[in-house]
Amino acid sequence: MADETDFDEFFGASFRRVVSQIYAMTGNLAEAEDAVAEAYARAWQRWDVVRGYLDPESWIRTVAYRLAVSSWRKAVNRRAAHRREAAAAEAPAMSADHLTLVAALRRISAEQRRAIVLFHLVGLTVSEIAAETGSPEGTVKSHLNRGRKALAPLVSEFAAVGSGEHPAPRDGLAREW
Repeated sequence: MADETDFDEFFGASFRRVVSQIYAMTGNLAEAEDAVAEAYARAWQRWDVVRGYLDPESWIRTVAYRLAVSSWRKAVNRRAAHRREAAAAEAPAMSADHLTLVAALRRISAEQRRAIVLFHLVGLTVSEIAAETGSPEGTVKSHLNRGRKALAPLVSEFAAVGSGEHPAPRDGLAREW
């Protein structure tokens, strides 16, 4: 019973945030919700191990991301994407800024998008992103730099990139998600 209560509290505290993060990484709300739900189902099956991890939410996010980008899911979701596009634009509890950011993120590479979301929206450090993605820190820095430059003309927060400055992450953004 303690396991169930522990998991329920973890789920309640993190589900919406992880869905928002995976949505920002994939650009597809329905796909993000499916992937995150599956990741939590897998976590529940091994909760005795997952809850002992230093950051169980990172495990959920990694599993959900891998599920969302699998080739099978991409093939299945491409057909339905046109029908879901209108519904994704009207996502409840997501601000116009969030939807604009997701639209801009869709226009950069998946690796850059993932690094940008993990750094600026989740609030992870470069070394934490490297550990979560299995990439060298230099690669993460490169994805961040190139992603910021690609986003600069699309999102005003990254406009400072063109001037050679690094934009500071917005204080409340990671908590908002």
